[in-house]
Amino acid sequence: MALDPAVQTLLDTLAAAGQPPMEQLTPVEARAAFAPFADFAGPPEPVGDTRDAVAPGPAGDIPVRVYTPIGTGPFPALVYYHGGGWVLGNLDSHDALCRLLTNRSGAVVVAADYRLAPEHKFPAALDDAYAVLEWVAKEAGALQVDPARIAVGGDSAGGNLAAVVAQLARDRRGPAIVTQALIYPVTNYAFDTASYAQNADGYLLTRASMDWFWDHYLPTPADGARLTASPLRAADLTGLPPALVITAEYDPLRDEGERYGRALQQAGVATTITRYDGMIHGFFQLPVVIPRGWDAIDEVAGHLKRAFAVNRSL
Repeated sequence: MALDPAVQTLLDTLAAAGQPPMEQLTPVEARAAFAPFADFAGPPEPVGDTRDAVAPGPAGDIPVRVYTPIGTGPFPALVYYHGGGWVLGNLDSHDALCRLLTNRSGAVVVAADYRLAPEHKFPAALDDAYAVLEWVAKEAGALQVDPARIAVGGDSAGGNLAAVVAQLARDRRGPAIVTQALIYPVTNYAFDTASYAQNADGYLLTRASMDWFWDHYLPTPADGARLTASPLRAADLTGLPPALVITAEYDPLRDEGERYGRALQQAGVATTITRYDGMIHGFFQLPVVIPRGWDAIDEVAGHLKRAFAVNRSL
């Protein structure tokens, strides 16, 4: 279908602003350009409690932000990995979004401020992402979290991290994960899908910017073939937690996200794949300017609540 009118308005506004393409910016410049997008999730909603903490990681402490809902625990938990191509984003860029997810899912949301590239190349972000999951499981009591109801999720590069963390938790017999919420995830170091050809330019995320992100993230192109960089390449997806995979029609990553969802289904993993027609990459965290983002947020929250209800501790 045609671009959603709200999406077209946003793209027109950004074009009129004359911002250089991502691939023409340094990482520092790109982070500054990315920061204002946080406002498009709306003013931060109050939650029961928020606190900043640190989780021990392989290279030192990892900053986290813990959002606790109103009520009495123990609560289920969502370990959330922000998007930004492994180069952009932090606890503040997704603060409003994490608050929305906390209030709508009734879960403690733990946002992970993993190390960013190019200062810290792959697999630094992944190592931190997994360490935060382990910390949440270990500190469940102190966090008012039910250890039997922990989920992982993330958008874009964060979706990549969540997918790989779920695979690692299975393979390492790590913390049990009840579900994974993957929002337009990066799943493969390849640029050979129809959606990459159809949506290469003009829709916020471009092929050139994905080249830029991958180039900053990977130590060498050969590392892109590693399963811990490209979860779609895993030969065995059996035994993974149920999943929700959300994609956007006008997104270069659309097809690889849907391929991963279908691969999960073929492996016997209960998986819902939802394509949001007329949408672009990033719409999930921009509900103030792209109202269909609210629908996706509600879908993620509903998916989490159902998974948590099934796995409630006795």
